[in-house]
Amino acid sequence: MRLSVILPLLTTLLIGGQALAADTAKAPSAAQTAQRQKMTDCNQQATGQSLKGDERKTFMSHCLKAETKPDQKMTDQQNKMKTCNADAAKKDLKGDARKTFMSTCLKKAS
Repeated sequence: MRLSVILPLLTTLLIGGQALAADTAKAPSAAQTAQRQKMTDCNQQATGQSLKGDERKTFMSHCLKAETKPDQKMTDQQNKMKTCNADAAKKDLKGDARKTFMSTCLKKAS
């Protein structure tokens, strides 16, 4: 008789405890959700390219860091900035002279 009373009580406590634990679980943040989506996208790309082993690891690392190859997927403005920065570096410009040069260079390039 005692077992028939204790078993339902234990079951109720167990289910109630699980429900309480589920209520306190946090929803993923926007950054976590974005990272999960990025992981999914990178995995699909790696699978599409039939990458395996070290090649896959390297690809996934670059993909998740959002690294790009030089001059790949750069906007016109980014390319202008890169060229003007290189020119300023060649001329060894610093401070206000560099700011003035960069401003002029970027305006000419547009």
